[in-house]
Amino acid sequence: MTIYDILTLPNKILREKSEPIKNIDEEIKAILNNMAETMYAAPGIGLAAVQVGIKKRLVVMDCSREEDKKELIKLINPEIISKSNEKSIYEEGCLSIPDFSEEVERFSTCIVEYIDINGKKQILECDDLMATCVQHEIDHLNGKLFIDHISRLKREKIIRKFIKLSKQKLSK
Repeated sequence: MTIYDILTLPNKILREKSEPIKNIDEEIKAILNNMAETMYAAPGIGLAAVQVGIKKRLVVMDCSREEDKKELIKLINPEIISKSNEKSIYEEGCLSIPDFSEEVERFSTCIVEYIDINGKKQILECDDLMATCVQHEIDHLNGKLFIDHISRLKREKIIRKFIKLSKQKLSK
């Protein structure tokens, strides 16, 4: 297993749309396994392939609340096919925007269609934290970040902070 480096703001790849998977081969399965290891090591509850520089429509998630009961889900080409009218607010963070979190309003439930590692179409009904997580990760696949759901003023402040941090790292 490989633990990938996680890209952070202001890396431009995070704003690019990911490409659909056409063929589920051993390489795709290995990427998903490595993404899961990376997510657990970070630690996080979700990771999109684009966050590790792979512009493919791949997501791993584990919203289980118990350390010893992993509930890993690997999603290939996930798409939200239905969402509730009701909204909910969760405090969101992101492995690509470390040490920052903010309340974000999203649909409280959603239904996601995806392909599993065996090439079978699946339906995932999501609510609560899982609904928030899957929407967050699918946003990544579309070049969106959770900060796009907060006020422009807060978003610009965060982006400036990460640009400054990035420049400091480069000058060392």
